[in-house]
Amino acid sequence: MVKRLESGVELKKVDEQGRFILPADWRETELSESRELYVIKRKGYLKLVPKRRIDLTLCFDKIDLGVKSIGDWTEFEKKIYEEHP
Repeated sequence: MVKRLESGVELKKVDEQGRFILPADWRETELSESRELYVIKRKGYLKLVPKRRIDLTLCFDKIDLGVKSIGDWTEFEKKIYEEHP
């Protein structure tokens, strides 16, 4: 039995082994092929977060080091340490 309380909130029964069924529409949109979740235990509630692949290339070229390029690592390191002792 599922009782809808408000938008996005459902009251579900938990079986004797502690299982419940995730909503089908949520599974289809949120779970990837790995079908894995992070279960975050907090006082009074659980938080379920789907495991996702993170594209680290989105973070490339996002930091400004104050130089055009790093041709010589030793020179770059020297400059950084001079500016930030």
